[in-house]
Amino acid sequence: MDSVSLSEVTVIRRTHLGFMHSFRQPFSGVTISPKFCSSKVEGSRAVSSSVSNTKSQLFYGESITTTSDSGYKMNEVNLKSRTLISAVKERLLLDAFDDEYGGVIVDHRKLPSNLNTFTSMLRASLSDWRRKGKKGVWLKLPVEQSELVPIAVKEGFEYHHAEKGYVMLTYWIPVEEPCMLPANASHQVGVGGFVLNQHKEVLVVQEKYCAPSITGLWKLPTGFINESEEIFSGAVREVKEETGVDTEFSEVIAFRHAHNVAFEKSDLFFICMLKPLSNKIIIDELEIKAAKWMPLVEFVEQPMIREDKMFKRVIEICEMRLRQRYCGLSPHRLVSTFDGKPSSLYYNVVDDNDDPSHSNCIANFL
Repeated sequence: MDSVSLSEVTVIRRTHLGFMHSFRQPFSGVTISPKFCSSKVEGSRAVSSSVSNTKSQLFYGESITTTSDSGYKMNEVNLKSRTLISAVKERLLLDAFDDEYGGVIVDHRKLPSNLNTFTSMLRASLSDWRRKGKKGVWLKLPVEQSELVPIAVKEGFEYHHAEKGYVMLTYWIPVEEPCMLPANASHQVGVGGFVLNQHKEVLVVQEKYCAPSITGLWKLPTGFINESEEIFSGAVREVKEETGVDTEFSEVIAFRHAHNVAFEKSDLFFICMLKPLSNKIIIDELEIKAAKWMPLVEFVEQPMIREDKMFKRVIEICEMRLRQRYCGLSPHRLVSTFDGKPSSLYYNVVDDNDDPSHSNCIANFL
């Protein structure tokens, strides 16, 4: 048999003692001998401590037999001790794959259901990743296995973020290096639709649920961007959902950046100018109290609008755009070589002699 270091034997023994018993339930019908759960060290050699008279055992469905020269056979194939230890270690580690930053991502589809099994596999995996010089660990735990969360936290994992179906935990291995794992998403993204018809009437709503300070205020239709949704399509969708009016996106007129808005997150809010394609209003009665076409002059004369410097400036910008004294940002679909995927780049072109269609600052909205 090949020699095995004391540290290897210690790690294997510590990992496997009491571990095989926890596998009896998930591997029903598999006979596991204590022979493979205990080891002792003589000098630099590891010797299995036999406490069973059975010569052939099943280990995770594999037939392992001792040989006359104190070796092992797995499915009638001779194994050296180091090979056996390596095979056992692979069986006792969590399934994971490397990320591109020197860390690992645990395969959440192959997590054990037994709590003791998960605990032992997690500890063995952390030791293995630490030995291999890995850095960050990403552990996604589905809601169906939420009982694994306190175990991971006890082992040093931290919350990163959560969605409806899972919680993501992280672990930074190098104690001598600062954690370089990216933080959770820091912003929420909202849109507001400035829709003006040919009569210089702006589409406005009164929300059914709002702060007492803005009760009765006629405001622009607003809402949040959905996951993987474009700003321009999100603005069109929100106006349609709240008022029933179909629109066409024109430009991003301005955007506001605020902090500590909701649950300590920052907020990006995009004011979008839209062209109406229909006039009939059908409100969303779940969240909208009323909606109407309101003369622009009457809209800006509301006390709440006149007294709010930021919103007043937004309306002024929209009016300047109508007089073609201001130009907003339009989306242009481009492909970057960094990821090979199309995305939207927002910019304006005042005058393009080569292709006048690229100029978005000459559009007449009325």
